[in-house]
Amino acid sequence: MKQSLYDAVGGLPTLEKVHKVFYDKIYAHPWLKQFFAGHSQQAIEGRQTSFMGEKMGGPKYLGKPLRQVHENMYINRELAELRHAILRESLQEAGVTGELAERWLKIDQAFMKQIIKPSIEAFYRDYHFTYKRRMIIPKPAGKCQ
Repeated sequence: MKQSLYDAVGGLPTLEKVHKVFYDKIYAHPWLKQFFAGHSQQAIEGRQTSFMGEKMGGPKYLGKPLRQVHENMYINRELAELRHAILRESLQEAGVTGELAERWLKIDQAFMKQIIKPSIEAFYRDYHFTYKRRMIIPKPAGKCQ
């Protein structure tokens, strides 16, 4: 039987390590950190670890669906690519390299189509909220990579 990616990368300890490195970078980033204002980094790390763990063959994720969590956020391709680059860096720093890192990134990338909005016009037209405010966070001036 083929080993799951969850087991191959080292299970929960590795996912926790990667997500700690990743969210330390996200919470320090001038643009991306704004999406997490008011949210506990530890809680976000835990949810991401649980979500990705299931997708890699680990224990079941019990949180909200991905689309629901991100529906009120205007996330464009540039933001998604920036996030992906930071995840790649974080995997390397946490010691996940080569084929295992590429498999992880491929799984992560597969979910981007659920959260990337094609345009600001489509975001206003297609997403209607009754209890959430729209999060549209402009890119800060200057270098933001």
